[in-house]
Amino acid sequence: MPIRKYLITGLLVWLPLAITVWVILWLVGLLDGIFGGVLSGLEAFMPGGGNPWIDRLRAIHGLGVILVFTTLLLTGALVSNVAGRWWFRQWDRLFANIPIFKAIYTSVKKVTNTLFSSDGNAFRRAMLIQYPRAGSWTVAFQTGAPSGEVAQHLGAGFVSVYVPTTPNPTSGFFLMLPRAEVIELEMSVDEALTYVISMGSVAPTPPASRLGST
Repeated sequence: MPIRKYLITGLLVWLPLAITVWVILWLVGLLDGIFGGVLSGLEAFMPGGGNPWIDRLRAIHGLGVILVFTTLLLTGALVSNVAGRWWFRQWDRLFANIPIFKAIYTSVKKVTNTLFSSDGNAFRRAMLIQYPRAGSWTVAFQTGAPSGEVAQHLGAGFVSVYVPTTPNPTSGFFLMLPRAEVIELEMSVDEALTYVISMGSVAPTPPASRLGST
């Protein structure tokens, strides 16, 4: 029926844009809420109650995003010089010596350094693996290779992979598999991630077609 076909086509056009806008607005609202809480805390310590400047800042929509972006940019610029790196080491040493807090801080720091390091291998290659049983295949992402005590037990020739769930790739499973049992894909990580999120409905460009278009 043409009407049903047109409705589905229109939905496919507008749904990605609507979800993208919703995620951005949610993120802006979240950061504005955090910034508003900080302003409320500052206002509580000010004599005489409210301050008109705080009310004006609280009324600016999206200011939390701007401040977070500015803070990240200034922090990156500061840590890029010798003096900034010294202060960062002191900051790092302080948080690494706080009980309970240091376990979380150290773990998160190691993960972020691994994921965002320019010379690391995390999430830089898509793979095909058999999961959750032999003969059933899914897309996974290489996160590195086993190390330490785990590598001593497993031996050489293993690879660490992350298997995302569909359609929410932020949760998934961590597996260590023999390298001989995985198939490295030529598609980019972005193409593989799109393939997973779309539940296989958005197929990546075949390697032959990709070469022919360049």
